[in-house]
Formats: sequence, structure tokens, C-alpha cells
Amino acid sequence: MQMALSREPVRLSALRSLGKTYLEPWEDDMAGALTRGVAFVHSSPRALCRHIEWAASNVLGYNVSFEWVPQPAEPGTVRAELSWSGEQGTGARLASALRGWTHLRYEITEEPSLGADGGRWSHTPELGIFHTMTDVHGNAVVSEDRVRAALEHAADPRRLRAELDLAIGQAWDDELEPFRHAGAGAPVRWLHRVG
Repeated sequence: MQMALSREPVRLSALRSLGKTYLEPWEDDMAGALTRGVAFVHSSPRALCRHIEWAASNVLGYNVSFEWVPQPAEPGTVRAELSWSGEQGTGARLASALRGWTHLRYEITEEPSLGADGGRWSHTPELGIFHTMTDVHGNAVVSEDRVRAALEHAADPRRLRAELDLAIGQAWDDELEPFRHAGAGAPVRWLHRVG
């Protein structure tokens, strides 16, 4: 059987690696890719509430009003949750917008979307901010380089455990867990950008 060869020129720029070395997304593939996530403000002084809303509004491009409720895990503070949708990278922008206020405990999640991993940003006053990539189920994804670096300490089980705990943000989870449970059943407001 003979194959007919096309006389159409081959666009080399259209070819791309499908292997591990492929690092750059195509602009056409990423233009306007949308995702969604949740901003969990686990504890905040009441005085910061309006500032948090302004910061989130600035990032999202529309007015945001959180439904603040008392945080029983830390009397005198309040908590709120906000579900959002927006372009890829919105989670990082929200986390950056809240990062300057050291009295906050918060987490921002961003779901995986076309060509992008998900992410989770966790912040506590004592530990600062932590970021990890997440899979479709919200599990922390640890890069192979991070695993290799931890394995360099395999001879010392305590050090190996410490490196792996750091890679998954265990200290942040430990500190935030009481605040997560105290907020179980709190109202969530879903926001979707239209137009």
C-alpha cells in the first residue's frame, strides 16, 4: 500500500513535546482558561473584615461580601468562606492580597483546570504562608525533586519525616485543623462571574 504525501508545508512550531521536558503551555490553550476555588478565612479580627472583602473584590473584579460568623476556636474572631470562579491564577492572587495581615488564618484553594494543577495556599500568623500543588481530589502533590531532596536524609528517619512533613505542609494542617472543624456547617456563598 502506498501513502500519498501531502504537499502542505509542515509547521514546525505546531509540534510540541509530549514528554516530561515539555514545560511551556501554548498561549492558545491557556487563553481565558477558567477555574474555581474557595477562600476560607478561618479566623480574623472583626476590624479586618471589610479590608478582606475589599482585597477579594479587587482581585475578583466584582464586589464581594462575606457572611462573617463567630469563630469558636478563637473567641473574639470571626470566620467566613467564599466560593469563587475566575481565571487560572486567581487563587495565587487572592492569597497574595491577604498575605500582609499577620493576624489572619486562611486557606485559598484553586481547582485544577485545563493545563494547570490545582493549588492550596495556607497561612497562619505563626508559620506564614505555605503553597502546594493539588490533584483533582485536593490532595497535596509533592514534586519528584522535593521527594529526592527528602530521600537524601533516608539514613536519619526523623530528618526524613521532617522533610516530608514540610513538603506536604503538615505544620499548617496541624495548626488550621481546629479552625476547620469549628467552621463545619458555616454558610458558603457561591459567586460566579457573568459576562
